[in-house]
Amino acid sequence: MCYGGFQLSRIRRHTLPRRQVRLAAIAGTAVLAAALTACGGGDSSSGGAKSDLKAGKKTEISVNLTGQQAKAGGPVTVTLAEGKLQSVTVTAAKDGGRLDGKISADGRTWTSDRVAAPGTSYAIEAKDDKGGSAKADFATAAPEKVNKVSMVPGKDSTVGVGQPISIVFDHPVKNKAEVEKHLKVTTSNNTEGSWGWMEDYSGNARVDWRPKDYWKSGTQVTLEADLNGVDSGASGGWFVKDYKTNFTIGKNQLVKVDLDGHRLKLYRDGQLVKDIAMSAGTPGGDKASWRGKTVLMAKEGTINMNSETVGLGSSYNKMVDYSMRLTWSGMYAHAAPWNAGYFGSANKSSGCIGMSDADAKFVYDSVQVGDPFEITGDDAKGTQALNNGYGEWNLTYDAWKAKSALAGGGVTAN
Repeated sequence: MCYGGFQLSRIRRHTLPRRQVRLAAIAGTAVLAAALTACGGGDSSSGGAKSDLKAGKKTEISVNLTGQQAKAGGPVTVTLAEGKLQSVTVTAAKDGGRLDGKISADGRTWTSDRVAAPGTSYAIEAKDDKGGSAKADFATAAPEKVNKVSMVPGKDSTVGVGQPISIVFDHPVKNKAEVEKHLKVTTSNNTEGSWGWMEDYSGNARVDWRPKDYWKSGTQVTLEADLNGVDSGASGGWFVKDYKTNFTIGKNQLVKVDLDGHRLKLYRDGQLVKDIAMSAGTPGGDKASWRGKTVLMAKEGTINMNSETVGLGSSYNKMVDYSMRLTWSGMYAHAAPWNAGYFGSANKSSGCIGMSDADAKFVYDSVQVGDPFEITGDDAKGTQALNNGYGEWNLTYDAWKAKSALAGGGVTAN
C-alpha cells in the first residue's frame, strides 16, 4: 500500500506566505531639463544662488528616462549640468518606495543601485550644493507578462538540516544568470552553498540553494530575492515584486532506511533514537521504493491514497495515517498495519515505507520537515531524480555547483 492521492499536486503544504518587496528599473536615453531654483531668501544676505538667478542663470538636470512609456530594466541616472549634486531622491508613486543610489566622484551624476520597475511612476527631486532643487517625473511601460515565484521554506519556519531553499517560477526563465545575481542568501555562520537550476517536477523553471554539507543546527537563514524590475527573458515576463523569507535550522536529525535489512533508524545529534522494523516497496518493478538521499517534504497526516493516481491500477484506495511525503511522485513513510506480517522481513508495499501505527506515530511526532532520509539497498528501482522532491543531495557538491548559472557556482552566504 502506498503512494498518496495528492502526489502529483504542486501544493507545498509546508510553504508559508512569500514576502514581497518593491524594487525599480529603467533604460533608454531621454533628456529632461528642469530649472534648479534657489531656496534662499530675497535679499543679498541670504547668499546661495540668488545672484545667479538675478542674472537669469539656471542650472539644469537631465534624466535618462522621460515620458509615460519609458523602458524598464536599467538604472536611473540624473545628471547636473553645472555645480555638484548634494542629493537625489527617486520615489515610486504606488508604494512610496525609494531607489537608493550614488553620486559620482565629480558630483555631476547620480545613478540608482536598483533598476526601474515596469508599470511604475517615479518622482525625482535633485538638490545641489548651492541650495537649489529641481523636480522631474517619468513612468515605465506596463509589462506584457508578469512572472511570479513560490518559495520554500516559508517565513519564520523551522526546518531540518537537509532542507534546501527552493524557488519555482510561474513562467520560463531564460535570463538565469541575471535572476541568480538578484538572489541573496545570508546565514548566521557563513555557510557555504550554491544555487542550482533544474526543471521542476511540475515542468516549471526552478532554482534551489543547498549548503555544501547538511546545515548546522541553529543556523539562521535569510533569502532576499530582489527581483523587481528583472526581465525573465523570452516568454517569461517581468518580475514586479521583491520576495523575502527567513527560517531557522532545527534539531540535527537524520533518518536512515535500509531497504535490504527492512529497518528504519532515527538519529539525533549522531545518536540512535529509535530502530524500527518496516516494509518498503516490492522489488522488481514499479512498486519498488526509490533509494538515495531525499528530504522530508511535508507531514501530511491522514490522507487518501489512491493507486490510480500514480498509474498502479485500482489495487487500493485507503485513508492512511501519519503520512510523511518524501517525493513528488508519491513515495511516503507512513503507518501500514495491513503489512504487519512483513515488518522487518520483506518489502511488500506499493513503494512506500510502512510501519506499525505506534512506530509511525513516533517517527511522525519526532521528525521535522527538511530532515534527511538516507535510503540505501538493492531492493530499489533506482535513485531518486533531482527534481522529484529534493534530490540535490545525491550529487557531489562540485556537480551541484556546476548547475549554477554564474561562473564559480558555490559561494559563502553572507
